[in-house]
Amino acid sequence: MLTVDIPERGVLQLQHLVLDFNGTMAKDGTLLPGVEERLNTLAEQLVIHVLTADTFGTGEKACRNIKAFVHVLKPGEGGIQKLKFIEKLGTQHTVTIGNGTNDSLMLKNAALGIVVLGPEGTSVQALLAADVVVTDICEGLDLLLHPKRLIATLRL
Repeated sequence: MLTVDIPERGVLQLQHLVLDFNGTMAKDGTLLPGVEERLNTLAEQLVIHVLTADTFGTGEKACRNIKAFVHVLKPGEGGIQKLKFIEKLGTQHTVTIGNGTNDSLMLKNAALGIVVLGPEGTSVQALLAADVVVTDICEGLDLLLHPKRLIATLRL
């Protein structure tokens, strides 16, 4: 568990990290540099889940060395599937990271939503749904690895 006490906002007791794959932690189906190492370090504190529509068919293979559960979404409403997934985990104990329109519901409803302005762009819906905006996935993961950065960003 990762506990973060944010002054004037409350205590986050995070148990799960749920990430979108393409556009968030991967570009064109290929894992971005630095992601694997950071996620494996975070796996000591959080249960990690990667959700993917698997557009490029590479999600499971790209994540094979990451201590994470990879979940391939069914065709159709990806946003609703992602929301239902975090609801089953418990939204109050979940941090989400994404970049696309289909990530906006999970970003909005999680205890903490981090949107990535990554190499595949970011949807306006995802941007407006998030609590924090980062310019790349490694910065987002570093917020969790160094929670004082997160506190500095979110304190009132």
